[in-house]
Amino acid sequence: MKPKKPNRRLWPVFLVIYLVLLVISHLIRYVQHEERQPDPGQKIVMVPESGEGASDGKAVQLAYYDLPSPENPNAPVVMVLHGSPVGTEMYPQFLAELRKSCRVIAPDYPGYGNSTRSVPDYSAIAFSVYMLSLMDELQLQKVHVVAYSLGGAVGLRMAEFAPERVASLSMLSAIGVQEMELLGNYHLNHAVHGLQLAAIRALYELVPHVGILDDFILNTPYARSFYDTDQRPLRSVLENIEMPVAVLHGDADGLVPPETAREHYRIVPHSELKMYPSGHGMVMTDAAGIAADVMDFVQRANNGDAKVRDDADEVRLAEAARPFEEIAVRKAEGLGLMVILLLLALATLVSEDLACIGGGLLAARGIIGFWPAAIACFWGIFIGDLLLYLAGRWLGKPALQYPSLKWFIKEDDVVRSHRWFKAKGPQIIIASRFLPGTRLPTYFAAGMFEAGFWMFSLYFFTACAIWTPLLVGLAMLLGTQLSDYFILYQDYAIWMIVGIFFLFWMIRKLIIPMFSFKGRRLLLSAWRRKTRWEFWPPYVFYVPLFFYILYLAIRHRSLTVFTAANPAIPDGGFVGESKSEILEKLNDSAEFVAKYKIIDHNQPLELQFETVASFMKTLGDDFPIVLKPDIGERGNGVSISHSEADIRNYLAQAKGCSIVQEYVPGVEYGVFYIRYPGEAKGRIFSITDKQLLSLTGNGKDTLEDLILKNDRTVCMAPFHLKKHQEQLYDVPAAGEKISLVELGTHCKGALFLNGMSIQTPQLEEKIDDISRRFQGFYFGRYDIRTPSLADFQQGKNFKIVELNGVTSEATHIYDPQNNLFYAYRTLMKQWKSAFEIGALNVQNGVPVTPFFRLIKLIF
Repeated sequence: MKPKKPNRRLWPVFLVIYLVLLVISHLIRYVQHEERQPDPGQKIVMVPESGEGASDGKAVQLAYYDLPSPENPNAPVVMVLHGSPVGTEMYPQFLAELRKSCRVIAPDYPGYGNSTRSVPDYSAIAFSVYMLSLMDELQLQKVHVVAYSLGGAVGLRMAEFAPERVASLSMLSAIGVQEMELLGNYHLNHAVHGLQLAAIRALYELVPHVGILDDFILNTPYARSFYDTDQRPLRSVLENIEMPVAVLHGDADGLVPPETAREHYRIVPHSELKMYPSGHGMVMTDAAGIAADVMDFVQRANNGDAKVRDDADEVRLAEAARPFEEIAVRKAEGLGLMVILLLLALATLVSEDLACIGGGLLAARGIIGFWPAAIACFWGIFIGDLLLYLAGRWLGKPALQYPSLKWFIKEDDVVRSHRWFKAKGPQIIIASRFLPGTRLPTYFAAGMFEAGFWMFSLYFFTACAIWTPLLVGLAMLLGTQLSDYFILYQDYAIWMIVGIFFLFWMIRKLIIPMFSFKGRRLLLSAWRRKTRWEFWPPYVFYVPLFFYILYLAIRHRSLTVFTAANPAIPDGGFVGESKSEILEKLNDSAEFVAKYKIIDHNQPLELQFETVASFMKTLGDDFPIVLKPDIGERGNGVSISHSEADIRNYLAQAKGCSIVQEYVPGVEYGVFYIRYPGEAKGRIFSITDKQLLSLTGNGKDTLEDLILKNDRTVCMAPFHLKKHQEQLYDVPAAGEKISLVELGTHCKGALFLNGMSIQTPQLEEKIDDISRRFQGFYFGRYDIRTPSLADFQQGKNFKIVELNGVTSEATHIYDPQNNLFYAYRTLMKQWKSAFEIGALNVQNGVPVTPFFRLIKLIF
């Protein structure tokens, strides 16, 4: 029995359910967002908000333990700074051991434990200021700082900002110098931490968890702490620190390498170093032993028996003065290795290439091996792209119509990938792994069009097995040089990144296309559309004309007087006019108007279809038939339907009322007519010969090649390739004619030529007669189709398919033989007439459209 295929019609239901759950989750989290209550034994103090983005006068809650020594009321005060991702709850036994001979202050940073959850800055600098503020509130002049893990950076900043308030510094498995942290470089680490932060934020904000994840160990404050903290200045702090320093570290630490402790010991010449056969969690696994060593150091520092900088011997001072040299880093093992590999795999879900590069750099530094890095990245990429395949399979094509999927995957790209996939075979899966920009649409299309799952997995497994080790290995080989490059030019990193992106853009958009015929012709197409004014978008082409229209408005003392040019058409036909209402007013010349019928979009689809079918019966049930929006412009939404399926498809997608209209065979012309009020006769201002382009097959070239080779069709190649995407790989027979364009619209591919040479007195008389029968019409363009040019010139045997009002153009200007200045000169004459006709009609009592109503209509 075959497995049942997923019902893609259900995915909008699931989407709605998901969005409802997400909103409910956020509302519950918002209602529950309150200051946390302290645990038993904890105290609360309010301190000013600190760090970048802090608000004046805003207070932050700090939760802390104040544990006096039961044996010694005058015991030295120790402030214990916790690490990440959890607060003081991490090591209760360690705190209990310390308080035997010390007064212990153990605060939670903002974002951790029971302190305020959300603050603008989670950096070590901000945390150090909070700790100093806590000392102020507790009236503590001086403390011995015991800093664990991330707390090392916080303690060093306290020693930098207020050295007189730090009696000693004990660094337990503590971070410090940048060179020993992760990839060893701030910019690279910042990128990795940024990816981690993005992934965690996406999990917290896009998964409906009703607050359950807010207390999860890997949370936003944890990610922000590392993202916001800059470790680069910490080397200088250590090199200049004066107070006693003890460095205690696990020799099996997989998260903060033991070499970090040895480097701290080297550059702090008076420091003490003790290594333990433990991992990063030594304060939990050996709480009593570590606490005993810390208390011993604190007591000596408190009694003045621990060394300060002035006590350092010459050998240690000389060693500290030696410049830093890259040293071998112990490979991560056990839990530390697993954490790094998991982060690499998760990072591929955000950026595959950056994760591979990061894995290669970790291997270059010796933190992990090449194959563990490559395998972690491989599985992350493999699973991520399988999820993309499954998304295509379950969500289907309708999902591409909705944010945010449509922001990343375009429907045209998916259709193109599907054709490519069908034409070229499964090897496309492998090729797309190496072609930028093709992975998402190709894998999504493979799922959407139900490519075989096991076949897809096999080919993708092969592609990934080639790609991943290659990229990780390349990053590993260039790792040292790449790190040096960033260190040397870190002040210019942002400009280098911009330059690199620009270089890749140039390579992808200009260099690579030059190596193929299609690429070269598409570059030519883009060049011509930018250099030939007839293809410029209206918002570019109309800029000079806008200023001329503004001049006319000032001259006529009205911005909208032109809307009175055609009193019979709402707003003169500026925007939003109904095609059917205009055609209806031509009933006195019905024999020259193409038959039509309005389709009410408020009716059920089946009744709309019956309206079309009934209309077609009056025409003899012949195809093709024209369907178009009742309100529209520039040919948008117009369809030449050749089958019942075409009609149903059009009606299903129509947004408003439509018109069904008879199809008039033959050639098409645009005839622009002008008549001033009071004149007995109007005139033809412009005639446009609309050439509907076609190509002739040669039995060798595909339709795609024919489009690209033709000197005219190449200009709008992207439009033609998209319109005929289903037939692009067909090879038309020699002599076979392929119609590319069915609509007489320039932006839809038609070629416009100056047709004034076909004008005759009979034609002008007939156009004037039709226009004068339309009471209240003076200015606009008829779109006319005729099977016989000779008849048309005699003023007979033609059909008007549309009449456009005041914003219609004298489209003969788009003849390639015309220059830009001719076009502007012609349009200026046209608009001058529109203003003058409108002004004359205003004198006869015709109202103008208010300016703000016109703006509303535009938008």
